[in-house]
Amino acid sequence: MRDFFKYAFASAVGTLVGLFTLIALLGMGAVGLIGVLVASSSNETEKPEISEKSMLVFDLSTDIVDAVPYSGAGIVFEETFSGQSYRAVSLYAALKAIEAAADDENIAGIYLTGNTNEGFATLHEVRAALAQFKEASGKPILAYTTGWSERDYYLASVADTLYLNPVGLLEMNGFRAEIQFLAGAFKKYGVGVQVLRAGRYKSAVEPFIRETSSPEEKQQTEAILGDLWQDFLTTVSGDRNLTAEQLQQLANTGGLLVAEDAKAAGLVDKVSFFDEVLLELQSLTDTDPEDIDSEDIADQDAFPATSLFAYSDIVEGRSNDLFEDDAIAVVYAAGEIISGEENTPGMITSEGLATTLRQLRRDDETKAVVLRVNSPGGSALASEIIAREVKLLVAEKPVIISMGDYAASGGYMIAAPGTQIFASPNTITGSIGVYGLVLNFKEIANRNGVTWDVLKTAKFADIDTISRPQTDEELKLQQAFVNDLYQRFVTLVSESREVTPARVNQVAQGRVWSGIDATQADLVDEMGGLEDAIAAAASTAELEAWQVREYPQPVSLEEQIIESLFGVGIVSQLPWAKDPISQEMLKLREELKILQTLDDPNGMYMRLPFTTEIE
Repeated sequence: MRDFFKYAFASAVGTLVGLFTLIALLGMGAVGLIGVLVASSSNETEKPEISEKSMLVFDLSTDIVDAVPYSGAGIVFEETFSGQSYRAVSLYAALKAIEAAADDENIAGIYLTGNTNEGFATLHEVRAALAQFKEASGKPILAYTTGWSERDYYLASVADTLYLNPVGLLEMNGFRAEIQFLAGAFKKYGVGVQVLRAGRYKSAVEPFIRETSSPEEKQQTEAILGDLWQDFLTTVSGDRNLTAEQLQQLANTGGLLVAEDAKAAGLVDKVSFFDEVLLELQSLTDTDPEDIDSEDIADQDAFPATSLFAYSDIVEGRSNDLFEDDAIAVVYAAGEIISGEENTPGMITSEGLATTLRQLRRDDETKAVVLRVNSPGGSALASEIIAREVKLLVAEKPVIISMGDYAASGGYMIAAPGTQIFASPNTITGSIGVYGLVLNFKEIANRNGVTWDVLKTAKFADIDTISRPQTDEELKLQQAFVNDLYQRFVTLVSESREVTPARVNQVAQGRVWSGIDATQADLVDEMGGLEDAIAAAASTAELEAWQVREYPQPVSLEEQIIESLFGVGIVSQLPWAKDPISQEMLKLREELKILQTLDDPNGMYMRLPFTTEIE
């Protein structure tokens, strides 16, 4: 026995020594890695010089995000581990870059290329900035692609000249909403579902209990689709010398146009290969094709250019040189609303955002706040925690709300207390309602030999069990809680918007509204984008000069390394996979990932229907 303990002790010591050695080596490696990344980032962040007569190249695949994106060492780190380049700019930075390009003598024009995946409200703001660029500067905008969807064309149609590859395709076949229902699968596999909800339009629960949409869901989705499509027709036809009726006719007769048909219909100006477009770009930039290496003929190196990503960095550097003490804080609230302590990329955490708002309330240099909301909602508890902080902030300084693609349900709750609310015509908002899902696995478990036996000290001790369906009495108790949350929501909106509870209840009931309809429903004050909201913040705070500061700042390089080495991290959130199979798998993963955000401690949610996809 003594030998056993001796060898066991020796083994334990050896294991500990090996473990500490491994940790030391990892630490040394991490220090070395950080050194390399920091050195790389110092080179990466050197401000490039812009050549005379350069084109501002706007690759539409660049992510325009409602967040402060990673930069410097963070970008180098992501590219090192992913093997892919990734560029993202905040919406504010993108808008300021386009605005600055109009007055920049070194910028000869803007070249749009690639395809986008942004929401229509974001595209609406970027498109407006491009239109203002043309009007203010008289400089040309060119657009070229091998294929455009309606989402791409909504933005690209602002260009003076549109080029489509001879074998390219232009999609003009209208919008659709696709809703996936799981009720049949749950029934097949023996998963029981009981729902609690307040609001007859609160259809987020329908995929779990129905196999088709309810009449209420069809009504609101058709209205949203109609508003988005009408905005598309009006916006595009205005720049292409076409009528909305002509575009509708194209959609009704197939809407998939080959290049020559797209030109004949007036949707594009020229059918060209890239080398032909390149000659035009070289002409605009006074570039002699004879001076270009033949290996660069298909690259943007064949003419002076700067990317939107790089140029936005330059513009930001210029604005930092013009420092003002008074600041307007642009706070991004983008993603699912969940309970949590720290700011998480792609999510709105209750304490993370609440802490940011609390700090700004106490910051004397911050004279006004613009809260940019781009969220379908989420946890009822987390939403109300954030709404409380917005309300406290409004009591101290102006808080102007700028709605992005979505500001619905919990997303609308955190917006409602704002001093003034701006939305785009194609923002999706409203959805004032509450729901809860109660799942049980009795049937599938029993079918596979699993049973439960419950002992309890009070009648409702096992009200949250998954071993059986809820009783009518249990459902009644929980429904009372849902009704209370709904009334709290209605009261908050009523007091914040200074309208009667009856009026709020009339437009609530979980119904979803487009931005333009939301103004008539008293849920939104003005049509306008992020820069309109910033101007309103400055006016309300009576500021003559100010700087814009964006919040929250991204996590540190050290946190990125830890996340990527030992957790899910942000690497997995970046859109590397582009092939169709990977894209479909990613869509499925995103739909299932929603279940991970259902973390409200009371199981109650304020969220949009999350299986609705508009294309």
